[in-house]
Amino acid sequence: MNKLTSVSAAALLGMFPAVASADCGITDSGSVRILANDFGALDLVMERASSCATDDLTVSINQTEEHKNLQVPALSINPAEYTVAVIANNSLPPLLNADLVRPMDDLVEQYGEQLSDAQIIRIDGQIMAIAFMVNGMHLFTRSDILEEAGITETPTTWAEVIDAAEAIRAAGILEYPLTGAYAPGWELAEEFINMYTATGEPFFEPGSAEPAINGEAGIEVLETMKALTEYMDPDYLSVGSLEASKKWGAGEAAIMNLWASQAGPLIDVEGDFPEVAPNTVLTAAPTLGENSIPSGALFWDGFSISANISDEDAAASFQVMMNAIAPELAGEHPTGASWMIDGYEPTDNAVGIMANVAEGGLAYPTLPYMDLMHSALGTELVDFLQGNETAEQALEGVEAAYTAAAQERGFMN
Repeated sequence: MNKLTSVSAAALLGMFPAVASADCGITDSGSVRILANDFGALDLVMERASSCATDDLTVSINQTEEHKNLQVPALSINPAEYTVAVIANNSLPPLLNADLVRPMDDLVEQYGEQLSDAQIIRIDGQIMAIAFMVNGMHLFTRSDILEEAGITETPTTWAEVIDAAEAIRAAGILEYPLTGAYAPGWELAEEFINMYTATGEPFFEPGSAEPAINGEAGIEVLETMKALTEYMDPDYLSVGSLEASKKWGAGEAAIMNLWASQAGPLIDVEGDFPEVAPNTVLTAAPTLGENSIPSGALFWDGFSISANISDEDAAASFQVMMNAIAPELAGEHPTGASWMIDGYEPTDNAVGIMANVAEGGLAYPTLPYMDLMHSALGTELVDFLQGNETAEQALEGVEAAYTAAAQERGFMN
């Protein structure tokens, strides 16, 4: 759905009268043209961006769920159709591959004093994106069920999760105390990726597209995933994130790793799950083995500046986005998102994901061939979980499927 398509500054001033009178402090002239996804948190960001429009500074916004399909063609023309692309770490690579976004080191130095280090996304040493909110998967636990099973502390490692699940089963409370998003395809692959990031090992050989997951770390991940499924509903391969959330709300699970963006309704004591919500505890994703990295790859949303635009429009665009993601945004709308904005105090629904950030969670890899690895994982791991392959065979299958796709795309010889 296109929410705001080629909207003029005057129209935006009329649409957002409450914020349009805001003084952004931008004296430069220019044309700011923003392409963004369409969901609630970005509505808040775009409202603040639109408030910077003046007679000399135009601001137009296209919020659409088709933004990923529009980015490359729209930024390939010269001048680019948009000066700002609102992106995530898994939608930035196509723009990097085609040199369609510019380094922002000079803009950050001149206008980015409000930014924290965590917001600055560097690719090959240059600042290519600015992050302003984050999502990812982290641990949900039922404190009442853990207490009933004699568990006094929230699990922090996957080994402790398995021990807790066994204790809950042994106490006769739940036969299948765990749930998770193991549906084949994107979600199953994401479960592997989350846990693999916790090993700290690279997905690819440094400086190349050569896969590097077929080793001890990859085997440990698969064996841990398999061990967890022993405490899940036998039909776990049909369960995606939405189904896992429903199981949680129905009181059918006591421990799960799920998206931070799904936490709100599950902890709302006045919502649909009054018996579950008061006892739902959000913490960082578990760690694996001796490592201290949470098993929750961070998905940030942020923005990049188009390469094929004038320096004047680039400077104006960066300043508008600095106003759009200023600390006041998080202060005025603390529940709007898990903000990666300096001074943000996590609300109850965001404490888990912000714990991932604070405890050293790693970002989902911003690499042009990561989508190929993700696809290979989603299709090649099912046989292992069903007992038809060893972990080594499954990883060999992943690497073979990935390599074929990477060669076809020109990433490998």
